[in-house]
Amino acid sequence: MNTHKHARLTYARRLEMVKQMTEHGLSATEAALQQGVTPATARKWLGRYLAQGDAGTADASSRPLRSPRSIESGKALLIVELRQRRMLQARIASSVGVSEATVSRVLRRAGLSKLSDLQPREPVQRYEHKQAGDLLHIDTKKLGRIERPSHRVTGNRRDSVDGAGSEFLFVAVDDHARVAYTAMHPDERTPSAVQFLRDAVDYYNRLGVTIKRLLTDNGSAFRSKPFKAACEQLGITHKFTRAYRPQTNGKAKRFIQSALREWAYGWTYQNSAERRRALHSWQHHYNWHRPHHGIGRVAPASRLPGPRYNLLTVHI
Repeated sequence: MNTHKHARLTYARRLEMVKQMTEHGLSATEAALQQGVTPATARKWLGRYLAQGDAGTADASSRPLRSPRSIESGKALLIVELRQRRMLQARIASSVGVSEATVSRVLRRAGLSKLSDLQPREPVQRYEHKQAGDLLHIDTKKLGRIERPSHRVTGNRRDSVDGAGSEFLFVAVDDHARVAYTAMHPDERTPSAVQFLRDAVDYYNRLGVTIKRLLTDNGSAFRSKPFKAACEQLGITHKFTRAYRPQTNGKAKRFIQSALREWAYGWTYQNSAERRRALHSWQHHYNWHRPHHGIGRVAPASRLPGPRYNLLTVHI
């Protein structure tokens, strides 16, 4: 029973009141006066008690006995069955004889509002290679150049910076350890991609990690012959993500989200050079000090093989 704070009568008080009238001979007016309610209220509860017994003095549901806007369960099941045959909502409404709003409401409850909901959802494939270096994820993110703080920082719409151009963040994340390597490049063309690959492999070698396999998207730079030649020279097997499946490279995507939130947009920078310097400091923090929830809330460097050193590698 959910009685509001100003209620004069609770279940026990109602039962006491009707007992006074039925067993002790009090009139409705006398019983109502003792309970602080009107005689009409006393007679109402007496009538319910006489008709239903003790249960009649309990709170009843406020739900109406009849709901004109509701539909029969059989029609609701028919709507779902027709939807499973890939029928559109308008056609279902005309076939069943209900409004499109009713069809929409039923399908929303059934989780079939979109035709794509009829397709079985592909299970999430989570994987992790056993050793550092078994697989390296590489991805890129386009960022606008900073010439000076713009209106998003100052709040003044006149402080706009037009034509500043873009630069690209390259990221590499080890699949097992989650240790990351980052670098800013003026573009994402083949020479930049090849240079980043060589710099990343050198970075991981200095940490005692030999890169064996590489996973990238299907960008033109990663599909180029010079990039393929670089992989062969470094002894790396290059694999590509499935078409229209960016989640395959999810560890790099997730790292980019953290980098944007904690580094790129987490501070106010006066120019792009200042942001680049901050990137490598943040990378050091990410690898050596920041707890990573995906690996048991330990720092990624704790998963590196052999002795671990507190390295701070800065590239300007």
